[in-house]
Amino acid sequence: VQLQASGGGLVQAGGSLRLSCAASGRTAHSYAVGWFRQAPGKEREFVAQISWRGDSADYADSVKNRFTISRDNAQNTVYLQMNSLKPEDTAVYYCAAGPYSRQRNAYRYWGQGTLVTVSS
Repeated sequence: VQLQASGGGLVQAGGSLRLSCAASGRTAHSYAVGWFRQAPGKEREFVAQISWRGDSADYADSVKNRFTISRDNAQNTVYLQMNSLKPEDTAVYYCAAGPYSRQRNAYRYWGQGTLVTVSS
């Protein structure tokens, strides 16, 4: 499975961005997908995840009610809609495929990351 994250950029606080994670590979649709982020000098942290069917989703408390994860299995793409962005959301965002888990070590496949910068 190969993952390609895109959609990052520079946005003002309060703005929105939508990240995409395009998956390729015969079994890509059978994995849960998680989004993680890593700010400079910090560890990579869990942001959100969605089950392979798309019927379960889970969010870190810091993004709950602001971010929404969704997936389109026909397009092998997972989206992360980010609203009401804050400067503390600034990070490189990574998507990963694996079991439904908040633990980054559980994920086998990772995308290359996309940078999100939120200015105050």
